[in-house]
Amino acid sequence: MARLILVHGAFHNASCWDAAKAKLEAQGHTVEAVDLPSHGHDTTPIETVVLQTYADKVVAQVNSKSEPAVLVGHSMGGMVVTQAADDIYAAGGSLDQVIYVAAFLPRNGQSLVELAGQPEGAGDMVQANVVVAGEPPVGTMPTDEAIQAFYGECDPAVATAAAAILDPQPILAFVMPAQITDDRDISRRYIITTHDKALPTPLQRKMSAETKCVEIVDIDSDHSPFLSHTDEFVSILNRFVND
Repeated sequence: MARLILVHGAFHNASCWDAAKAKLEAQGHTVEAVDLPSHGHDTTPIETVVLQTYADKVVAQVNSKSEPAVLVGHSMGGMVVTQAADDIYAAGGSLDQVIYVAAFLPRNGQSLVELAGQPEGAGDMVQANVVVAGEPPVGTMPTDEAIQAFYGECDPAVATAAAAILDPQPILAFVMPAQITDDRDISRRYIITTHDKALPTPLQRKMSAETKCVEIVDIDSDHSPFLSHTDEFVSILNRFVND
Protein backbone atom coordinates (compact mmCIF):
# COMPACT_ATOMS: atom_id res chain seq x y z
CA MET A 1 0.00 0.00 0.00
CA ALA A 2 1.13 3.53 -0.72
CA ARG A 3 1.55 6.76 1.19
CA LEU A 4 -0.22 9.44 -0.87
CA ILE A 5 0.09 13.16 -0.24
CA LEU A 6 -2.73 15.06 -1.96
CA VAL A 7 -2.09 18.67 -2.98
CA HIS A 8 -5.08 20.79 -3.97
CA GLY A 9 -5.29 23.49 -6.61
CA ALA A 10 -5.96 27.22 -6.60
CA PHE A 11 -8.86 28.52 -4.48
CA HIS A 12 -9.34 25.06 -2.94
CA ASN A 13 -8.29 23.39 0.31
CA ALA A 14 -7.70 19.85 1.52
CA SER A 15 -11.41 19.12 1.91
CA CYS A 16 -11.85 18.84 -1.87
CA TRP A 17 -10.21 15.41 -1.61
CA ASP A 18 -12.51 14.04 1.11
CA ALA A 19 -14.54 11.64 -1.04
CA ALA A 20 -11.52 10.21 -2.85
CA LYS A 21 -9.46 10.13 0.35
CA ALA A 22 -12.04 7.95 2.11
CA LYS A 23 -12.11 5.47 -0.76
CA LEU A 24 -8.32 5.32 -1.00
CA GLU A 25 -8.02 4.75 2.74
CA ALA A 26 -10.62 1.97 2.51
CA GLN A 27 -8.26 0.23 0.10
CA GLY A 28 -5.46 0.38 2.66
CA HIS A 29 -3.49 3.41 1.51
CA THR A 30 -2.20 6.08 3.88
CA VAL A 31 -3.58 9.38 2.60
CA GLU A 32 -2.50 12.86 3.72
CA ALA A 33 -4.43 15.80 2.27
CA VAL A 34 -2.55 19.06 2.76
CA ASP A 35 -3.98 22.54 3.31
CA LEU A 36 -1.55 24.76 1.42
CA PRO A 37 -0.49 28.00 3.17
CA SER A 38 -3.42 30.45 3.62
CA HIS A 39 -5.93 27.78 2.52
CA GLY A 40 -8.38 25.80 4.62
CA HIS A 41 -7.22 25.61 8.22
CA ASP A 42 -3.73 26.96 7.49
CA THR A 43 -3.30 30.40 9.06
CA THR A 44 -0.33 31.67 7.04
CA PRO A 45 -1.02 35.32 6.11
CA ILE A 46 -2.20 35.34 2.51
CA GLU A 47 -0.04 38.34 1.60
CA THR A 48 3.12 36.32 2.33
CA VAL A 49 2.35 33.38 0.04
CA VAL A 50 4.31 32.66 -3.15
CA LEU A 51 4.92 29.37 -4.99
CA GLN A 52 7.92 28.50 -2.82
CA THR A 53 5.78 28.92 0.32
CA TYR A 54 3.49 26.23 -1.02
CA ALA A 55 6.37 23.96 -2.02
CA ASP A 56 8.01 24.27 1.41
CA LYS A 57 4.78 23.10 3.07
CA VAL A 58 4.67 20.02 0.87
CA VAL A 59 8.36 19.23 1.43
CA ALA A 60 7.76 19.44 5.19
CA GLN A 61 4.80 17.06 4.85
CA VAL A 62 6.91 14.56 2.90
CA ASN A 63 9.67 14.77 5.49
CA SER A 64 7.30 14.42 8.45
CA LYS A 65 7.46 10.63 8.09
CA SER A 66 10.15 8.23 6.94
CA GLU A 67 7.92 6.29 4.53
CA PRO A 68 8.38 6.97 0.81
CA ALA A 69 5.65 9.21 -0.61
CA VAL A 70 3.60 9.63 -3.75
CA LEU A 71 2.77 13.28 -4.47
CA VAL A 72 -0.55 13.94 -6.19
CA GLY A 73 -1.08 17.48 -7.48
CA HIS A 74 -4.30 18.91 -8.92
CA SER A 75 -4.42 21.97 -11.17
CA MET A 76 -2.19 24.69 -9.62
CA GLY A 77 -1.03 21.93 -7.28
CA GLY A 78 0.98 20.63 -10.23
CA MET A 79 3.21 23.71 -9.96
CA VAL A 80 3.57 23.00 -6.26
CA VAL A 81 4.45 19.31 -6.48
CA THR A 82 6.88 19.99 -9.33
CA GLN A 83 8.79 22.52 -7.24
CA ALA A 84 8.55 20.41 -4.08
CA ALA A 85 9.76 17.26 -5.85
CA ASP A 86 12.74 19.09 -7.29
CA ASP A 87 13.59 20.55 -3.89
CA ILE A 88 13.43 17.07 -2.35
CA TYR A 89 15.73 15.56 -4.98
CA ALA A 90 18.12 18.51 -4.79
CA ALA A 91 18.48 17.81 -1.06
CA GLY A 92 19.30 14.15 -1.70
CA GLY A 93 15.83 12.75 -1.07
CA SER A 94 13.47 10.84 -3.32
CA LEU A 95 9.81 10.07 -3.99
CA ASP A 96 7.97 7.01 -5.21
CA GLN A 97 6.37 9.09 -7.96
CA VAL A 98 4.52 12.32 -8.77
CA ILE A 99 1.00 12.16 -10.20
CA TYR A 100 -0.56 15.13 -11.99
CA VAL A 101 -4.36 15.48 -12.12
CA ALA A 102 -5.46 18.05 -14.71
CA ALA A 103 -2.42 19.90 -13.44
CA PHE A 104 0.19 22.42 -14.50
CA LEU A 105 3.52 20.77 -15.28
CA PRO A 106 6.15 23.47 -15.77
CA ARG A 107 9.61 23.43 -17.22
CA ASN A 108 12.30 25.45 -15.46
CA GLY A 109 11.50 29.16 -15.49
CA GLN A 110 7.83 28.75 -16.39
CA SER A 111 5.06 30.20 -14.24
CA LEU A 112 1.40 29.25 -14.11
CA VAL A 113 0.45 32.52 -15.78
CA GLU A 114 2.90 31.89 -18.61
CA LEU A 115 1.62 28.36 -19.15
CA ALA A 116 -2.03 29.39 -19.00
CA GLY A 117 -1.37 32.11 -21.56
CA GLN A 118 -0.16 29.71 -24.24
CA PRO A 119 -2.44 29.19 -27.27
CA GLU A 120 -3.39 25.73 -26.02
CA GLY A 121 -4.85 27.39 -22.92
CA ALA A 122 -7.56 29.24 -24.84
CA GLY A 123 -10.96 28.96 -23.20
CA ASP A 124 -9.66 28.84 -19.63
CA MET A 125 -12.65 29.94 -17.54
CA VAL A 126 -10.50 30.69 -14.50
CA GLN A 127 -8.32 33.30 -16.13
CA ALA A 128 -11.42 34.75 -17.81
CA ASN A 129 -13.47 35.12 -14.63
CA VAL A 130 -11.15 35.50 -11.63
CA VAL A 131 -11.65 38.78 -9.78
CA VAL A 132 -8.33 40.25 -8.63
CA ALA A 133 -7.93 43.04 -6.09
CA GLY A 134 -5.48 44.37 -3.51
CA GLU A 135 -1.73 44.64 -3.16
CA PRO A 136 -0.30 42.08 -3.14
CA PRO A 137 -3.12 40.85 -5.38
CA VAL A 138 -5.65 38.27 -4.22
CA GLY A 139 -8.12 36.51 -6.51
CA THR A 140 -11.64 35.21 -5.93
CA MET A 141 -13.91 33.18 -8.20
CA PRO A 142 -17.59 34.13 -8.54
CA THR A 143 -19.75 31.18 -7.48
CA ASP A 144 -21.61 30.53 -10.74
CA GLU A 145 -18.44 30.72 -12.81
CA ALA A 146 -16.57 28.52 -10.32
CA ILE A 147 -19.23 25.83 -10.65
CA GLN A 148 -18.97 25.92 -14.44
CA ALA A 149 -15.18 25.98 -14.46
CA PHE A 150 -14.43 23.41 -11.77
CA TYR A 151 -17.48 21.21 -11.25
CA GLY A 152 -19.42 21.02 -14.52
CA GLU A 153 -20.10 17.28 -14.30
CA CYS A 154 -20.61 17.05 -10.55
CA ASP A 155 -23.92 16.40 -8.84
CA PRO A 156 -25.42 19.90 -8.38
CA ALA A 157 -25.45 19.59 -4.60
CA VAL A 158 -21.79 18.54 -4.58
CA ALA A 159 -20.87 21.41 -6.90
CA THR A 160 -22.72 23.99 -4.82
CA ALA A 161 -21.13 22.77 -1.59
CA ALA A 162 -17.65 22.76 -3.11
CA ALA A 163 -18.01 26.26 -4.54
CA ALA A 164 -19.27 27.59 -1.21
CA ILE A 165 -15.99 26.85 0.57
CA LEU A 166 -13.52 28.11 -2.01
CA ASP A 167 -10.76 30.28 -0.57
CA PRO A 168 -9.21 33.55 -1.75
CA GLN A 169 -6.16 32.84 -3.89
CA PRO A 170 -2.79 34.65 -3.59
CA ILE A 171 -1.98 35.66 -7.14
CA LEU A 172 1.78 35.93 -6.54
CA ALA A 173 1.82 32.12 -6.55
CA PHE A 174 0.61 32.26 -10.17
CA VAL A 175 3.42 34.52 -11.37
CA MET A 176 6.42 32.98 -9.60
CA PRO A 177 8.26 30.67 -12.01
CA ALA A 178 9.33 27.16 -11.14
CA GLN A 179 13.02 26.99 -10.28
CA ILE A 180 13.90 23.39 -11.03
CA THR A 181 16.34 21.16 -12.87
CA ASP A 182 14.56 19.91 -15.97
CA ASP A 183 14.36 16.19 -16.66
CA ARG A 184 15.41 14.89 -13.28
CA ASP A 185 14.91 11.14 -12.96
CA ILE A 186 11.50 11.46 -11.31
CA SER A 187 8.72 9.00 -12.11
CA ARG A 188 5.73 11.07 -13.25
CA ARG A 189 2.23 10.07 -14.35
CA TYR A 190 -0.51 12.33 -15.66
CA ILE A 191 -4.33 12.14 -15.65
CA ILE A 192 -5.78 14.28 -18.45
CA THR A 193 -9.37 15.48 -18.08
CA THR A 194 -11.02 15.70 -21.48
CA HIS A 195 -14.02 17.93 -20.60
CA ASP A 196 -12.02 20.54 -18.71
CA LYS A 197 -13.08 24.20 -18.69
CA ALA A 198 -10.47 25.37 -16.17
CA LEU A 199 -7.27 23.90 -17.62
CA PRO A 200 -8.03 23.15 -21.26
CA THR A 201 -7.24 19.64 -22.44
CA PRO A 202 -4.89 20.78 -25.26
CA LEU A 203 -2.67 22.50 -22.70
CA GLN A 204 -2.65 19.41 -20.49
CA ARG A 205 -1.55 17.34 -23.47
CA LYS A 206 1.20 19.82 -24.36
CA MET A 207 2.64 19.96 -20.84
CA SER A 208 2.52 16.20 -20.32
CA ALA A 209 4.35 15.73 -23.63
CA GLU A 210 7.09 18.27 -22.89
CA THR A 211 8.18 16.62 -19.63
CA LYS A 212 8.62 12.84 -19.63
CA CYS A 213 5.73 10.97 -18.06
CA VAL A 214 5.82 7.23 -17.47
CA GLU A 215 2.12 7.03 -18.28
CA ILE A 216 -0.65 9.36 -19.41
CA VAL A 217 -4.30 8.42 -18.94
CA ASP A 218 -7.43 10.22 -20.12
CA ILE A 219 -10.54 10.49 -18.00
CA ASP A 220 -13.72 11.89 -19.58
CA SER A 221 -14.32 14.37 -16.80
CA ASP A 222 -14.58 17.99 -15.79
CA HIS A 223 -11.72 19.65 -13.92
CA SER A 224 -12.49 17.81 -10.66
CA PRO A 225 -12.61 14.06 -11.33
CA PHE A 226 -12.14 13.30 -7.63
CA LEU A 227 -15.64 14.78 -7.13
CA SER A 228 -17.44 14.06 -10.40
CA HIS A 229 -15.98 10.63 -11.26
CA THR A 230 -14.68 9.54 -7.87
CA ASP A 231 -14.69 5.77 -8.40
CA GLU A 232 -12.92 5.98 -11.77
CA PHE A 233 -10.40 8.47 -10.39
CA VAL A 234 -9.62 6.29 -7.38
CA SER A 235 -9.28 3.24 -9.62
CA ILE A 236 -6.69 5.03 -11.77
CA LEU A 237 -4.71 6.24 -8.75
CA ASN A 238 -4.83 2.77 -7.22
CA ARG A 239 -3.43 1.23 -10.40
CA PHE A 240 -0.74 3.90 -10.67
CA VAL A 241 0.59 3.22 -7.18
CA ASN A 242 0.36 -0.55 -7.51
CA ASP A 243 2.17 -0.83 -10.87
